[in-house]
Amino acid sequence: MYIEQGGEGPDLLLMLHGMGATGAVWSPMCTQADARWAGRWIAMDLPGHGQSDRQGSYAIGQYAASVARAVLPHVDPAGRLVVLGHSLGGVIGLALASGWFGVTPHRVFGAGIKVAWNDDELRRMETLAAQPAKRFATEDEARERYLKVSGLAGIAGATPAVALRGIRRGADGWCLAMDPRAHGVGRPPMSELVALARCPIHLGRGGDDAMMTMEQLRALDPDASDLGPHGHNVMVEAPARVWDWVASFE
Repeated sequence: MYIEQGGEGPDLLLMLHGMGATGAVWSPMCTQADARWAGRWIAMDLPGHGQSDRQGSYAIGQYAASVARAVLPHVDPAGRLVVLGHSLGGVIGLALASGWFGVTPHRVFGAGIKVAWNDDELRRMETLAAQPAKRFATEDEARERYLKVSGLAGIAGATPAVALRGIRRGADGWCLAMDPRAHGVGRPPMSELVALARCPIHLGRGGDDAMMTMEQLRALDPDASDLGPHGHNVMVEAPARVWDWVASFE
């Protein structure tokens, strides 16, 4: 697992990105971490993404087990583990909240989790999971495709450095770093995960995020937060607002 980390102290903030992205999407928040977080932080590339290794399959439980193994050596028993996950990363955070994977967070924050999936969407994801990675002749073409797929196109915080980890070069051209099979993760069992949580969980969304509604989130978390007039990648668009959200439960 590829990990970036910083800070000092017993408390640990684990940041988990969404499908198709990399831990680099947390860069705008990491630059503010010294002023906003009194502890250490970790931003990792999930399995099958960025510079992390691929794995045999990508069920939520398998993601959670891989993340738990990677983060456990960094957990200080004297401190708190807080998980901040975006989209798929939020679902993995909820799985960790069950305590079934060897770590038990103090709190879990899930931003921009898509709650409702229809059959057409699931079939499309299965189709993508079965296709080989598309090849591009140039780095620029691959970077443009990555920004589009990850929802980062046109966002000021999505710098070239953020995009770079989302692509890779092979003998036959450029492609996205994501293992296409990771699309096969399936429908997240949101109600079950929320019911199993052994720690407080907090859901939120950017007000302009079209992937879910506030009503859907509040059916799971009655106090779900509106994170302002931002889109799906709110942590890139408005990192200070996400820090405020985390701080409001400290």
